[in-house]
Amino acid sequence: MPNHLIHEKSPYLLQHVLNPVDWYPWGQDAFQKAERENRPIFLSIGYATCHWCHVMAHESFEDEEVARLLNQSFVAVKVDREERPDIDQIYMSVCQALTGRGGWPLSVFMTPEGKPFFAGTYFPRTSRLGLSGFIELLTQIAALWQENRGKILQAGEDVTRSIQSWNDSPVGSVPSTLQILESGCRLLAEAFDSHFGGFGGVPKFPTPHHLTFLLRRHKRSQDSLTRTMIEKTLQSMRFGGIFDQIGWGFHRYSVDEKWLVPHFEKMLYDQALLGMAYTEAYQALKNPLHAQVSREIFGYVLRDMTAPEGGFYSAEDADSEGKEGLYYLWTPQEIRKELGRDQGGLFCRFYNISPEGNFEEGMSIPHISISLPEFALKEKMEFKEVETLLNEGREHLFQIRNNRIHPLKDDKILTSWNGLMIAALAKGSQVLGDPAYALAAEKAARFVLERMRNPSGGLYRRYRDGQVAYPGFLEDYAFFIWGLIELYEATFEIDYLEEALDLNQLLITLFWDQEKGGCFFTPEGGEKLLTREKDLYDGATPSGNSVTALNFLRLSRITGNPDWEEKTDRLFRSFSGKVSGHPMGYTQFLNALDFILGPSQEIVVAGTSDQKTTQAMITRIQQAFLPNKTLVFRPEGQEAQRIINLSPFVASLIPINNQPAVYLCEQFACQIPITDWVELEKVLNLT
Repeated sequence: MPNHLIHEKSPYLLQHVLNPVDWYPWGQDAFQKAERENRPIFLSIGYATCHWCHVMAHESFEDEEVARLLNQSFVAVKVDREERPDIDQIYMSVCQALTGRGGWPLSVFMTPEGKPFFAGTYFPRTSRLGLSGFIELLTQIAALWQENRGKILQAGEDVTRSIQSWNDSPVGSVPSTLQILESGCRLLAEAFDSHFGGFGGVPKFPTPHHLTFLLRRHKRSQDSLTRTMIEKTLQSMRFGGIFDQIGWGFHRYSVDEKWLVPHFEKMLYDQALLGMAYTEAYQALKNPLHAQVSREIFGYVLRDMTAPEGGFYSAEDADSEGKEGLYYLWTPQEIRKELGRDQGGLFCRFYNISPEGNFEEGMSIPHISISLPEFALKEKMEFKEVETLLNEGREHLFQIRNNRIHPLKDDKILTSWNGLMIAALAKGSQVLGDPAYALAAEKAARFVLERMRNPSGGLYRRYRDGQVAYPGFLEDYAFFIWGLIELYEATFEIDYLEEALDLNQLLITLFWDQEKGGCFFTPEGGEKLLTREKDLYDGATPSGNSVTALNFLRLSRITGNPDWEEKTDRLFRSFSGKVSGHPMGYTQFLNALDFILGPSQEIVVAGTSDQKTTQAMITRIQQAFLPNKTLVFRPEGQEAQRIINLSPFVASLIPINNQPAVYLCEQFACQIPITDWVELEKVLNLT
């Protein structure tokens, strides 16, 4: 019989609907049952494409004995962390504080009031290799609840008081911006893996905002080490098994230092943030490989992760047929069977598909050891011939792979992650000159604006199967506003700028801390949880506060409204102590600090949109790496008044002698209009 998850839309929750565990979704029914029957709550948080969530589900949640213990002594609650990041954020912080580590599945034991007293991650069904067994744990906690409940309740009170005090750190003075930026760069250099790229040990995560921050530092310093960190990391990831060499797109992270063996799930936010990083790297460093990788990422997303209505799906699972990575693995026999002896052998040598394999059971993860020109030289073949044979082979194998049993696709649509993908595609359209990316970003933006808003104009968090759910969180507003700003600068459709400004004002109303500055993660008047957190850590995705800081700055410069700059200053003061203490953990926030340090540039192009010279000037500006710029198009005719209403300072900025003019303001001083192409290149340092 299905349990209480039967009416949910989350793919993760629906994976557990036929468990013998009597799962409840998060809500009053579960808490009232716990209070009425005087039982502790077991809270399990995960997501649909999480490998170890699947393992614990198969070992424990599908097991009759485990289900009997849970149903007899606990109220079991399931939460999809991607739908409810607010709940996940609080209880993950508890787990990290209590155990020194975190991850998913997240397992938390709580009082009927939701106060946590014990937390962990994955537990095997029975004890092994030093890990506590889930059956033993349930038995012990159930007994302790009956025999020494006061001790448990006191522990819950102590933990709750501790987490409620985390947002009470005093606001300090703002340290030197330059000092923080230099410290962040130095710490990344110390953590840099000079052999394989990336930062820190294993598991190794892409963390794209580390790279976008380093690109900004390199623009200032032209330092060779900074460039090496960027280039080595970007190339190593693209050549490694973390990149899907057959179907494109990046897996979640690498379990080894070489980027060879990935955790095979694919997340939309990774594609968006890495697409942005490779696109900016191409802008800054002019390496054609980076442009190629951007196109491959976007190609994967548009092919496999885009809903017919225009929104973007959330993820693809690591597992298929019950085995992690099986969908992505190959043997030489399979390759030669499909491509023939000669072409198949060439393919195996380039992608390192060997008889002994590099993964489990003699299977191989395709990856690249040397560049294509070096490989052609080694094979004593013409470069073009090798390139053609490998491309044809890859396309054929992709079609063969497509007939395998696919991993689960998590087809819910999240506003926040869609905002990141919209931003990446809009940036890609500007830099790579492909209007298809802007069209896809526009379609996704319209989907969110038309299908994921409440009657008062606010955003919903999730859409799936025709239904929306959950009021949007800070990251939903911040990331989507980011996408709208990039989309305006890609298309100059004023609707997107108007929507960004309206949503930014609503963000302030819902999330801004009037007393101390900064933004709460949950909206004003939302569901009352143990605490109302203000998140800043830039982890797998950047924090809502980091993105909001840069949104405030950009919208302030676009509109000439200083109020948002004042809020940015308060936001910086609110978090300055955290950032200066460990800048490597806040690299997206450092991007906003870099904007503040300047020089920033407000660029207005005045002209008619159908004039070739106008378009050429805009394209040149869009393709240049000017990370601290804002770009406004001031058209002639009826559309002029709409942009003047939003940005009154552009009213007097007009073409010169019927020719487009570029107006550049830098460090609060404006230069004379530029109509000469050579002068534009010189002033913007584009040569």
